[in-house]
Amino acid sequence: MKYYLIVGEASGDLHASYLMSSLKKIDSKAEFRFFGGDLMSAVGGTRVRHYKELAYMGFVPVLLHLRTIFRNMAMCKKDIVAWSPDVVILVDYPGFNLKIAKFVHAKTRIPVYYYISPKIWAWKEWRIRSIRRNVSEMFSILPFEVPFYEGKYHYKIHYVGNPTAEEVRTFREGYKETFADFVERQQTLSPHPVMAGKPVIALLAGSRKQEIKDNLPAMIEAARQYADYQLVLAGAPSIEDEYYEQYISGTGVKMVKNETYALLCHATAALVTSGTATLETALLDVPQVVCYETPVPKLIRFAFNHIIQCEYISLVNLIADREIVQELMADRFSVSNIRTELGKLLPESPFRGEMLKAYGEVRERLGDTVAPDNAARIMVGLLRENGKQGSR
Repeated sequence: MKYYLIVGEASGDLHASYLMSSLKKIDSKAEFRFFGGDLMSAVGGTRVRHYKELAYMGFVPVLLHLRTIFRNMAMCKKDIVAWSPDVVILVDYPGFNLKIAKFVHAKTRIPVYYYISPKIWAWKEWRIRSIRRNVSEMFSILPFEVPFYEGKYHYKIHYVGNPTAEEVRTFREGYKETFADFVERQQTLSPHPVMAGKPVIALLAGSRKQEIKDNLPAMIEAARQYADYQLVLAGAPSIEDEYYEQYISGTGVKMVKNETYALLCHATAALVTSGTATLETALLDVPQVVCYETPVPKLIRFAFNHIIQCEYISLVNLIADREIVQELMADRFSVSNIRTELGKLLPESPFRGEMLKAYGEVRERLGDTVAPDNAARIMVGLLRENGKQGSR
């Protein structure tokens, strides 16, 4: 069968590449055409556009590139019709993908599958109308989305498991490096290598420059009080070392690049900017404080309490449906609060044990299903069944 996939960012490229590999295991004649990235290209098929030509974030960049965005969208629509796939698979990226779904539903008879739901439970909940009308099947990787879609909107979806859980599980099974070996290996890889002897507090300050600028200085200032620990920053692969230097030079902070899972395996505790990293940290059994500085904090707090549709910002708390980790966001974000909450997570504190125990609840809710394999199995089954019905 012919599969047309559309992603708009690096995480989508990663998840779509796994899905494509899983589809190939089930459908030996699978053909792929896609808007995607290098990881998808490595699996095979024809790349029409790289996601970097689509990924404009923020009001001003989008405004400046409107002509390019419209041109890409028009080309995508035309290309789908010309290739006539058996299915269009959209991966997150709702601003672009929901418009494509609307077109495909209105102008063709091609089914639209959505893999990794837009976060409409947090904001823009009105998008449910477009999803119900234009998306044939939704494949979710977050268990709390099932009651949201099915209970609140009576729109049946497939929870297929969580790919991050599988990635962490696979890493833990294969990673056998001792802390001494990890330290020795880092000596030649980083301008600020990890030291032997001192336990680690990990700093995960986000993958975008604005996040790093907003969060990292306060994280460092708060954690430096704990002199018995060394602070080790998990550098994002997309951020150059020079950018980090302005924040860590002269502070004694160490840094590793492309080694976040390994770093967390050896960390006593972590300060984490909200995102998938909060879930990865929990699945690697590292007690954490979630830190997220925002502009106009009192206004953001008001919006969070009265406008935004969810109670938490971290995936850990969202999945557990209760507060497991402290979220120091908006008006709660301060050096003193970060310092206090971090102190509660160090050895000998009862809060540490409580958090580690609660992480088990998160694992249980995620389950142990391999998400791309499960999604591929359901997708191919639905397509084959619909094909049989169409031929009768």
